[in-house]
Parts: sequence; structure tokens; C-alpha cells
Amino acid sequence: MKPTLPAPTFAGQFFNTQFFYKMKKSSGLTFLLLLLTAHLFAQQLTQTLRGTVLDADSRLPLIGATVSLAPATGTVTDENGNFRLENVPVGRVELLLSYVGYEGLAVPNIVVNSGKEVVLNLLMQESAVKMGEVTVTASRNKGEPLNEMALIGARSISPEETNRYAGGFNDPSRILANFAGITNTQDGSNDIIVRGNSPKYVQWRLEGEQITNPNHFGDQSAVSGSVSILNNNLLAASDFHTGAFSPEYGDVLSGVYDVRLRNGNNERLEGVFGFGLLGTELTLEGPLKKSNGGSFLVNYRYSTAGLLSKLGLLGDFNGVLTFQDATFKIVLPTAKMGVFSLYGLGGLSSFSFEDVTPAFWETPGDNYARANIREDYQKQTHLLNTGLKHSLNIGKKGYLTTTLTFASEGIEDDIFEAGIVKIYDENNEFVRDSVIAKRQNFEGRLRKPTYRGSMTYSHKFSARHRLQVGTKYTLFDYRFEQNQWPGEGSGRVTLLDFNEKVGTVRNFATWKWRASERLTVVGGLHNMNVLLNSKSTLEPRLAVDWKLAPATSLHAGYGRHSNMESIHHYFAKVEQPDGSFAEPNRDLGLLKADHFVLGIEQRIGKNLRAKIEAYYQRLYDLPVENNDTSYFATIVENLDFRYVDLVNEGTGKNYGVELTLEKFFSDSYYFMVNASIYQSKYTALDGVERNTPFNGNYLLNLLCGKEFAGIGKKKNQTLGLNAKAFLAGGRKIIPLLRDAQGNLAVDPEQGRFWDYSKAFESSLEDAYQIQVSASYKWNKPRATHELFLNLDNLTNHKGKITEFYDESEPGKVGYMTQFGFFPNLMYRAYF
Repeated sequence: MKPTLPAPTFAGQFFNTQFFYKMKKSSGLTFLLLLLTAHLFAQQLTQTLRGTVLDADSRLPLIGATVSLAPATGTVTDENGNFRLENVPVGRVELLLSYVGYEGLAVPNIVVNSGKEVVLNLLMQESAVKMGEVTVTASRNKGEPLNEMALIGARSISPEETNRYAGGFNDPSRILANFAGITNTQDGSNDIIVRGNSPKYVQWRLEGEQITNPNHFGDQSAVSGSVSILNNNLLAASDFHTGAFSPEYGDVLSGVYDVRLRNGNNERLEGVFGFGLLGTELTLEGPLKKSNGGSFLVNYRYSTAGLLSKLGLLGDFNGVLTFQDATFKIVLPTAKMGVFSLYGLGGLSSFSFEDVTPAFWETPGDNYARANIREDYQKQTHLLNTGLKHSLNIGKKGYLTTTLTFASEGIEDDIFEAGIVKIYDENNEFVRDSVIAKRQNFEGRLRKPTYRGSMTYSHKFSARHRLQVGTKYTLFDYRFEQNQWPGEGSGRVTLLDFNEKVGTVRNFATWKWRASERLTVVGGLHNMNVLLNSKSTLEPRLAVDWKLAPATSLHAGYGRHSNMESIHHYFAKVEQPDGSFAEPNRDLGLLKADHFVLGIEQRIGKNLRAKIEAYYQRLYDLPVENNDTSYFATIVENLDFRYVDLVNEGTGKNYGVELTLEKFFSDSYYFMVNASIYQSKYTALDGVERNTPFNGNYLLNLLCGKEFAGIGKKKNQTLGLNAKAFLAGGRKIIPLLRDAQGNLAVDPEQGRFWDYSKAFESSLEDAYQIQVSASYKWNKPRATHELFLNLDNLTNHKGKITEFYDESEPGKVGYMTQFGFFPNLMYRAYF
């Protein structure tokens, strides 16, 4: 029989003295009291908490590990590393794990609800110092990355945090903007700007493998989107990396978001229904076959606005964002052949807008600025990421992970241009615009099927030494067509027209050496190969974590990194002096960067930490326009695009200091204050050092929250209040042409609008925003209900981000501004 610690006991909380006063003093009183106590016990809301404990390096189950809840409830793991704790009271609990010869593990803030079991997959690290039969009690620090090879520039983000922080919109990418050195454009998009780098150089991963940008309404450079397909209700704890990446990460310059899906419940069927202003969704999970431990997890969501529009409830509303998406994960463990998992996410999205200007959505070219011209924009996108993963233990020291994935992304853009005639009545009062001579201005058809295969072997030589090696092959099958009508008197111009296959091979080796309990070193190499033009790199990586004292650690690291440019640049058709078109960029090399990081962290007690981190990134071999009077480099590309002859002769640098003071959630509250002071610069062939558009110079976040548990008559309800204040420098812009006196000097007839000589010298305004959120949860015997309210940009501050020419605006200048006040309401039921 599995040994266990004594089960918990609970005392009754209610005693009606008036009722008992009226009862006769007899043996019947004792009997009724027992009945009442039993009834109260029956009403105590509890749930099961269970999971698996594995060795962090070998992924073998740990047999006999002690798993306990403070103060006394506990159990030990069985021969498969599984544990189970029954009758855990609803609310927040902390799980404590210990095992002889292993570092102890504390898992705080586990939210237990009555409507859903808690299933955890936990890893324990063998101690570098052998202590015989003495149990090591040191615990992993909160916020440390799950990837044991990542010592610097990384942190873990738990599902509990993604639900708690204000401004998340149920979107994991927006959560990142709460942390030091990370921001977004503030225009309503969910782009990720890390340390002044372009968001297009962020790498997304799902289950450890690279995927497409997982956003609806994406763009060809994978800069951003508006709504994430990822749903925080389906996520396990994930890691985000900001620089000097460990050797396994390649083809990336900016940041890595390594997202993990949780496993479905492998013992009972459960579900979640959600309804909100953004989407209506259903999640189901359960066992495939109880005897083998397999499980499934599936979610489907449809945009609420799109649903109402299809029902005819929105009338002729202009520009409804319609989307739908699905996510799934199937886990199939076997007795001798390891664990197989099949996973995927995909989505469809579309919109149709009339009279689009850059205030709302950026479109190619400047035709929108011509007098009496209206642009209408139709967009359809799809994406799919799916993979088959196999993990197999090899002996007692190693395991092999093999993955095959397929990804597909498609974007269809149609922009129509129409002449406008204004209609007036007999009193010369404006009545309406009449559309005439509508024609297609821009057409884009992009398809990006991608096939990937990878193998990674991890071997644990001892508690001190671990080796990880891997190889990854990628085949891109690109099909791009783009054409544009420049204007009157011109024929359509082909911008892109190619159907090409591009292969890459990446290899890496990582060695982790735990010299002592205080000193850990991770080093290795990454190799990147582009088969299209035989470009190759060898990238050394090194990271050191040195614990100066039990609560103080110093970390430092270096990494050389490279990145392929967006594929449309390689096959862009560029007009030559004789009027013909050529593809001069097929031999374009890789962008490269050297990352240096130095930081120190001080833990103050169990739940408070202070951290300061400095970084310097030297960028070189940047693709820039082959013109000694041009400002253009591909790192400044955003939603617009420019097809020109490129050479790898640009340079750049990002450097700054980040400070964080974070009080992790405990005693029912938390807070976090972080600040970043930074610079982001580049130099093109004109020799002028400029800001990048993403050089905001400074960033400040203030977050706090309080939870009130055990409220209501039955003590089964919880209220959470959260707030965030954000202040940051504005985005650097290319301004409109102005004369020496500051008067507008554009020439629409000649298509002259922008002052490129002053590109990215300054911004229009700094950005600030206040966000407030509240959640209310009530547990019932068979279900949990939760209501979320998020008030984004509470003050409705609409700071100016960029400017553009618009004859209808005062001074003929229009502005793209911060996204205004937006209330987001969501209801979820867990059953």
C-alpha cells in the first residue's frame, strides 16, 4: 500500500447558539449536533490535486518523493512518479516536494477550484553536492525559467500570472509588456518589442518547436497581429528569453517565447465554457483510455462580434473583425516506446473596411493621401501549426526527443481605390459621398507552408554534468504574389512573384556544469546554415550564474546570434536603371548580433526580489539599401515594406539597464515595479547613426493586486483587484515634409510626403496608460464560475504615435494614436 501522511481535518465554521438554546438538554442534542457537523463537512468544497514528478535532467520518474501541502497533508510518489492528494480545500495552496539527494521544490499559488482537478507535471533537480541520506531543502526561486539551460535573460510565466495581471485580454503576448525591457506599440496591436529590437525578430515556439506568428490578422513580416490564437486557459508555465540565448535557440535576434500547452485530464472529462466581448469558446479535456494514461485537450473559439454579425445583429457596421480558432493536444504514453503527443493550433480571420487611413490600418503606398480618394481594405488570413512529438528514455541517464511539424500561413490582401464625389443639397449642405471609378490598388497572395524535423538528445553524466545536442531541418515552401497600381498613367507593377523552396539546417551542443551549489556554467555552440545561398555561421554561447550568498546571485553571459531576413526581401523584384526588373537579393547574408549581459539579483525573504541587469547588443551585417543616400535598413521595417537592392553593410547597437523590484503573490497581494533606460541605434549606407523606430529611451511599469478570498455567506467566493500604470517614450517616426518655419510642405501631386532626412530623429508624444481589472469567482459543488472585467486605458488617453497627410483633418495632418478606452468583459464556467 502507498504510504501517506495523515489526512487533513477541518473544523466547523458556523454555530447557531439561538437554535441550540431552544433545544432540550437531552441526548437528542448530541445527535443533532453530529448531524449538523456532518452536513457542514459535506458542504466543504474540495478538489483533487495530483501529478507526476520527474528528474529534470533524465526525465525518469522519481519514486518515493515526498509531496505535501502545508502544514501536514502529504503523500509520496509511486513507481511511475505519480502522486495524488484528495480533498484539498478550494483556494490557493503551496506544494512542497522533497527527495533524498535532490534540491527541494516549492510550487506556490496553485489555484484549486471546485469545478476542475489540478494536474501538475513537476521536475526536480539533483543536488550538485552529495549529502548521503540528508534531504536537501533548497528550493527553486520563483520566476526562474523552466529551461535548466537558461541561466540569464529569461523568466517563467505561469498560467496564474497570465490570468491575474491587468491588461492581458486573455492574450499571452500582451502579458509580456508587464516586464522590464519589453513593450508594444500601444496602437491596439500585440507586437512584442524587446530591448529596442524590431518585433519581427521575436521567435515563437510551441512545445519546444518554432512556429509561425500565432496571431489573427498577421502580416508578411510577422510583426504582430490584433488577436492571439493562444489561449491562456490552455497553457502550462512558459519561458520568455530576452537575450544571450542558450545554444539551442537559433535564427533569432530579439526574444524567444517558448510556449507550452498543458496536458488534458487523463482521468475524468472536464470542460470550460467562456463568453466575452472578444470571443465565445468551449474547452473539453479528458482521458482517451484510463488504463494507459492518455488524454486529450481541445478548444474552439469564435469571435463574438463575428457571431453577432452573422446573426444580423450588428446591421451594416463597418469593419467587423471576424475570427475563429482551435487548439488541441493529445498525449499517448506507452509502456516501452516512450510518450507520443500530437498538438496543433490554427485559425481563420477576415475583415472588410471602408475608407481606411493610417489612423486605423497601415496600407502600402501613399494613395490614401490623394484628394477625393478613398481606400477600402479586405483581408483574409489563415494559419496552422501542428506537430507530432516523441520522447523516449534511453537508459537511466538520457532521453531523446523527436519532433515533426507542419506550419502553414496564408495572407490575402485586397485594397481598392475609389474616386469620391461629394453630393450637396439645394442649400449647399453636404449630404453624402458618392463612389465612382473603383479599381484595385493592391493585391497580395502569400502562402508559407513550412516543414520541420528535429532531434534532441539529453544526457545526464552526473548531478554536475549534463550534455544536450540537437539538429533541426526546416523546408520553407514559399508562394508569393504581389502587384500594385502606382497611379494614373501607369500599368500594374509586379512586386513579388515567386514559388521557391528554401532549406535551413541548425545544429547545437550545450554543456551544463554545476561546479558547486553556488557556481553553474552553461556553454555551447549553435550552427546556422541557409541552403538557398550557402550562408553559414558558428555561434558561441556562454552563461555563468554565481551565488555570492544564499540570497544573492551574479549572472553574466555572451551569445552570438544570427537571423534570416524576411523571405520577401530575398526574392523582391527591383527595377534596374534600364527599366528591367531583377532579383538582386538572393545572395543576402544573415543578420548578426553579439549579446552581452551582466546582472545581479537579491532575494529578500521568500517572496521579494530586486534585480538589475545591464546589456549591450552589437548588431552587424545588417541588410541596408545599396544607396549611400538612403536611411533604409530592414530592421526598421514595420507593417510597411520596401523592395530595394540590399547589402549586408549596416551596423547597429542596443544597450540599456533594467531594474525590477517584485513582490511575488503571497499573503493575498503582490506588486511589481520595473524600469528600463535604453538606446537602440543603427547606421545605413548614408553613414548617419539614427534611432530605430523602437527606441523609446525609457520604460516604466507599476503593477499591483489584491485578492479577497473566502467572502460571501458560504465563504466560497473570491474577489481579485489588479491595476497597472505604464509610462514610456514614444515611437520614433519619419515626419511629414515641413519648411523652415514648420509649415507643411508636402506635394501630393508629385507623391512627396515624407522628410527622410529626419527619419526617426524624434517621436510625437510619450505614451502612458492606466489599466484596471477585476475578477470574481464563486465555487459550487460541481462547477466554478468566474467573471473578468478589464478596463484598458482607463483615462482614454490617445497619445499620438505617428502622423500622416490627410486633407480632411485640421492642418491637413492626421495621427495614429494610442488605442482608447476599452472595456473587456468575460465569463467562464469550469465544469
